[in-house]
Amino acid sequence: MKVKKIPMRMCVACHESKPKKEMLRVVKPKEGDAFIDFTGKAAGRGAYVCDNPDCIRKLKKARLLNKAFSSEIPAEVYEKIEEDFFAKK
Repeated sequence: MKVKKIPMRMCVACHESKPKKEMLRVVKPKEGDAFIDFTGKAAGRGAYVCDNPDCIRKLKKARLLNKAFSSEIPAEVYEKIEEDFFAKK
């Protein structure tokens, strides 16, 4: 019987590789602002962050999405991502 491969992704905050299902995906569509994709299927460029409050705070403090998406991400987007994450918890 064939063993199914588990897709791994690296957190942009702590640089740990974890299974994709344990990570939050932040998506930046071609037009519009970045947002948390809870389904994992939204169209656009994705960056992954651990489902961990410390990584979410580090994401905001160091403005890590700017580097991940190679573009300027407004502070309001970081605020919205933080709100969505803590609302989900």
